[in-house]
Amino acid sequence: MKILKIQENISLKNYNTFGISVNAKRFVSIDSLYNLQQLLKSEKELFLISGGSNMLLTKDIEKLVVHLNIKGISIDSETEDNIFITVNAGENWHEFVLWCVSQDYGGLENLSLIPGNVGTCPIQNIGAYGVEVKDTITRVEAVAIETQKLVSFSNEDCNFGYRNSIFKNASKGKYIITSVCFKLSKKEHQLHTSYGAIEAEMNSKNIVNPTIKNISDAVIAIRKEKLPDPKKIGNSGSFFKNPIISKELFETLINQFPLMPNYEISKNQIKIPAGWLIEQIGFKGKRFDSCGVHEKQALVLVNYGNATGNEILKLAEKIQKIILDKFDIPLEIEVNII
Repeated sequence: MKILKIQENISLKNYNTFGISVNAKRFVSIDSLYNLQQLLKSEKELFLISGGSNMLLTKDIEKLVVHLNIKGISIDSETEDNIFITVNAGENWHEFVLWCVSQDYGGLENLSLIPGNVGTCPIQNIGAYGVEVKDTITRVEAVAIETQKLVSFSNEDCNFGYRNSIFKNASKGKYIITSVCFKLSKKEHQLHTSYGAIEAEMNSKNIVNPTIKNISDAVIAIRKEKLPDPKKIGNSGSFFKNPIISKELFETLINQFPLMPNYEISKNQIKIPAGWLIEQIGFKGKRFDSCGVHEKQALVLVNYGNATGNEILKLAEKIQKIILDKFDIPLEIEVNII
């Protein structure tokens, strides 16, 4: 049994993809379910960090910071058509996706190169290029902070929505996700290639009958072209959610802005790309001292080196205000503001 070592006054700069330099008053790295359960017997006020990809730190952390580093991938069962895999929370998401692709297990290839770890993927129901992770999750296992017991959530229990789940709402702060179980295809994969950028990438390479490897490669190429590498420039991927507005508001706006891209979600709901809105107010590529809006993707806010979390947050709030004034559309922040 490993003895837990709690460290003091540890910088979190290397534990968040924005590269924000704040300190943890106390810090511990957890690499087993048992150690997590033991820790919870004496510590209830925790601040969890996994891949650090979906947060903006604006202050030092007074709570005990727990770096969730539980690793491991196991195959639970398989049929002729599908395989069921349990992945521990500390596994890197992109590396897991690449492993699946290398084994010809289908379902996650459109989610290649998304930063973060497996344990955080159900929380905001990560999605990209026509696919959401909820489509492959069968079960989420988590430790209840209050009782230290392991609890199993079915897909239905997770109450998944657009960039949403029970872990962001009713169960927020009550559980620590320790593993996620996936159902993936072994053959006759259901491919999602209709998204414009993927289709264009396939056409440019003259690929008529794509494999999941082709799709993964295409997504990686697209994301590398549009999104900055957090190892080179601090960012958290998409900073804002794509807003969903009423049909009534959309019909008013489309008369004023006939080139506004839009996607019908339901009879009365229309999704508008947040990046397009930010471009329209002239903020794409705009720099403010040590932070700014990425030059290739307006949805991404970046830290050029020494920005504080509060500087980035003020920029986000400025963007929100101008877009609300111009379009009457409230822009919701996707990352967690700490």
